[in-house]
Amino acid sequence: MASSSGTSSGSYMLQNSGSEEDLQLLMDQRKRKRMISNRESARRSRMRKQKHLDDLVSQVAQLRKENQQILTSVNITTQQYMSVEAENSVLRAQVGELSHRLESLNEIIEVLNASTGVYGASNSFFDQTNSLFNPFNMAYLNQPIVASADMFQY
Repeated sequence: MASSSGTSSGSYMLQNSGSEEDLQLLMDQRKRKRMISNRESARRSRMRKQKHLDDLVSQVAQLRKENQQILTSVNITTQQYMSVEAENSVLRAQVGELSHRLESLNEIIEVLNASTGVYGASNSFFDQTNSLFNPFNMAYLNQPIVASADMFQY
């Protein structure tokens, strides 16, 4: 019995050691697979990270290009605005000048209408100077021009 138990325990040890070696080999294989898988995962992660970085760099370049185009457009629009504003100022000045001239011409017309009695107004001053203000009365053009030599001084 003792020998049979020794033999059985010895064969168990042999089986056990063979099984432990197989188990160790299996664990080493799993470790290697896990290590290879981890390396591959890390490589994919680095590639994703690099692709993301490249995409961001590309996006920065695109945004800078768009920003430059917008700045150029803003500068052109600002120049056009300044040009239109200057032209508008000139036109406002011209409107003011023309309005002033129109007022002056309207005053002259009022004076002429008052002097000719169109509105029934009678003023002795306008009656006396009627021939000077009325362009249709050209009697004053037929008057001789009187000049003497002492009027002209060289």
